[in-house]
Amino acid sequence: MKATEVPEIAGAYLFEPTPHADERGFFCRTFDADVVRSVGLDPAAFVQDSVSRSVRGVLRGLHLRSGAGEAKLVRCSYGRIFDVVVDLRADSPTYLGQAYFELSGETQATVYVPAGCAHGFQSLTETSDVSYRIDRPHDPAEDVTIAFDDPELAVPWPLPVTSASARDRQAPGLAEVLKHLEG
Repeated sequence: MKATEVPEIAGAYLFEPTPHADERGFFCRTFDADVVRSVGLDPAAFVQDSVSRSVRGVLRGLHLRSGAGEAKLVRCSYGRIFDVVVDLRADSPTYLGQAYFELSGETQATVYVPAGCAHGFQSLTETSDVSYRIDRPHDPAEDVTIAFDDPELAVPWPLPVTSASARDRQAPGLAEVLKHLEG
């Protein structure tokens, strides 16, 4: 497994495993505490694992947490997704930077999303399973959502949005969210 810094987002990493394939399929390590530690992250900090299943065109995001924020490891364990990270940390050298990834069950690559960054994805296949390893228990009172179609962000979602939650469809734009986070 190798870790690569994501230049568009300070403190973000892409972890790429080495799948071993044969006639049965493949096997690979999707989390390695030593590799996580080698880039300065505490592997023991992750306290919750979650999974979501989406169908083609479903969009989830852009989400983040207020307060202390939430760091997470995101991996598409089955199918394929277009994954987005937006840096909303005012003191970051990559403030408002965006990074895009195509994550898939074929590669099993994982993106580390630092606290203070918004995250979202769109399913590119009929079924996509996305696994999250999160560094804090979920508190719905700290949920923050940014409009996925905000023109200021202009995220190039690859497909028409076939479905999104009411929360995601009614989310405020970036400017309003930044005022909320600063206040």
